[in-house]
Amino acid sequence: MSIRRSRLITVVLGIVLAACQAQPATPTAAPSTGTGVVISVPGGTYSNITPDQLAELLKSKEFFFVNTHIPYEGEIDPTDAFIAFEENGPQRVGDYPADKNSRIVLYCRSGRMSTIVAEELARAGYTDVWNLDGGMIAWEQSGRDLLTR
Repeated sequence: MSIRRSRLITVVLGIVLAACQAQPATPTAAPSTGTGVVISVPGGTYSNITPDQLAELLKSKEFFFVNTHIPYEGEIDPTDAFIAFEENGPQRVGDYPADKNSRIVLYCRSGRMSTIVAEELARAGYTDVWNLDGGMIAWEQSGRDLLTR
């Protein structure tokens, strides 16, 4: 076997071994609470939760609960704030708790808008961000009601 071929095999094996040791970018179970699925994004993480998990959290509500959906299509009781998806971003971080370790739970109609906001908050340094996976649609499909104004 030539030296060149030997080096090529060594490089390929090194790449394969490094890939096997890399941390997955896929969701994993949330370590601190036992509920939710942790999603890694550049700069931080947030957790996706199901309607059942949100219902359990709402029994002893100790978090800032935000509807990010526009236009208004309903809400889950007891929503604390309506911070429109289009108005989120770095300029709206001030509308969220100053303590970046505060738990924040987000939702929207389908989960798409709140997912983007969850990613933005994680990048801004918030460490306890939760997102209702499937949004109000999943909430209603689980047999729960929405409030409307």
